[in-house]
Amino acid sequence: MDASALRDWAHTAVSDLITHIDEINRLNVFPVADSDTGVNMLFTMRSALAEANTEAASGDVVQVAAALSAGALNGARGNSGVILSQILRGIADVTAGAVGESGDQLHAVDAGLLGAALRHGVDLVIRSMGGQEVPGTIVSVLRAAADAVEQSAAEGLARAIVAAGDAAVVALEKTPEQLDVLGAAGVVDAGGRGLLVLLDALRSTITGQAPNRTLYEPAPRPQAVEPVAQPPAPQFEVMYLLGGCDAEGADQLRERLDDLGESVAIATSGVVGGYSVHVHTDDAGAAVEAGLAFGNPRRIQISALTGATGGLPPGSWSRERAVLAVVDGDGAAELFAGEGACVLRPGLHAADPTTDISAQQLLRAVVDTEAAQVMVLPNGYLAAEELAAGCTAAIGWGIDVVPLPTGSMVQGLAALAVHEPGRPAVDDGYTMARAAGEAKHGSVRIATETALTWAGTCHPGDGLGIAGDEVVIVAPDVASAAIGLIDLLVAAGGELVTVLVGADIDGNVDAAAVRDGLQAHVHDRHPGIELVTYHTGHRGDALLIGVE
Repeated sequence: MDASALRDWAHTAVSDLITHIDEINRLNVFPVADSDTGVNMLFTMRSALAEANTEAASGDVVQVAAALSAGALNGARGNSGVILSQILRGIADVTAGAVGESGDQLHAVDAGLLGAALRHGVDLVIRSMGGQEVPGTIVSVLRAAADAVEQSAAEGLARAIVAAGDAAVVALEKTPEQLDVLGAAGVVDAGGRGLLVLLDALRSTITGQAPNRTLYEPAPRPQAVEPVAQPPAPQFEVMYLLGGCDAEGADQLRERLDDLGESVAIATSGVVGGYSVHVHTDDAGAAVEAGLAFGNPRRIQISALTGATGGLPPGSWSRERAVLAVVDGDGAAELFAGEGACVLRPGLHAADPTTDISAQQLLRAVVDTEAAQVMVLPNGYLAAEELAAGCTAAIGWGIDVVPLPTGSMVQGLAALAVHEPGRPAVDDGYTMARAAGEAKHGSVRIATETALTWAGTCHPGDGLGIAGDEVVIVAPDVASAAIGLIDLLVAAGGELVTVLVGADIDGNVDAAAVRDGLQAHVHDRHPGIELVTYHTGHRGDALLIGVE
């Protein structure tokens, strides 16, 4: 397994966790029944993948493994996220150790190294939990997988990975017998199920074959059986990264947090002085203050656990609603983000930005919003079939996605202007869609060849005013075409003209002169109408024009 395969595994793991997120969440009853294990493992793995995709991790397998470990620790979510970060650290430590003092490059991870990495991961997870292993948890499943890899190492990597998954299934299905709370709820361990997803992703990456697994659901509870009484859960989950802390300080911090709450986990990526801290407690402030005594807490996260008032339902996303806008150009990204939207951009080197985004990329961008409800503004940069497929996939596993009919970024801005997160989703979507539909829009392009259009013959360098996919104006320059197009669009009325200036105008036209000319024309010929311009740097059209 070389650097490319390791990165491919991380990609597959993120995709597979997305598919199984609801299943894993439904199994989550330990240590707190807050139904968020799937969410936490997904976002932790996504953070690991993001770090592995940076240029700094583009080299050998050691660098990729180190990046996965660092990204997971920095982005760890919940108890399960901390555990996952330690499993990835096991891979990083073992691959780095295999290089040794010689400094020779390690080209690939074989079955022997993978077994050692999983075994080291077991030790790291137990250490992060204070040295105490609870049978029937993800540790039991991880230990079984490590045993299987070590026993099958002589048969090669592919066989060892298959054996790891098969052993993990056996161990997972024993967890209800090992942990009373799982048996009472009729579930297998949620973290162990998430680990099986990761092992199966590794199997499909290396062998090209994904196994068919049982869908694990909570077993029906007989009517005569009363649920096992559980002690009240703490109100808050507290997490932070702690810098400037040594090993002795981490041990003392663990003792203080044990007095304040439960599910204490303190993990490190192997970098001296860097720790990820996790605790469930009723006194969130005291948990943060405890960290201050031993180092410098940062990226502090405090969230309500099951039974606490307010917030989203257990296991849901970190916010209720978001807007995802597909945009092109640095200026457009800043403009939409400044208005509160999350942005998805086509590839910077795509020949045609309107066909560059896939359904899978859209799905991941929807997940990245971390919202339970997402309003999608395609803005003309997303093919209809990809939009439908991506939204359908997201809806299929629990995100309420509302695609809005925005055919241009100017329509997207009109929709975003009336977005209200506190309004019911149906009302918000309808209001945004209506605003987009009422925004008349067109574009101006620079002709590149002689051609016959509906508005007459054009020549290279002419300005073309386009509305409804047809050329309606041919003018000697961009400014003249824009003036003619604005006159057509405001003929039926309007109060605001929005002009987005694209990248094609740079170097070819004096953008400032165009803006000044349009401003003067609107002021003189259309009194009472406001004109605003933004340099978005989008590709394709010299100008995008909207009228509201």
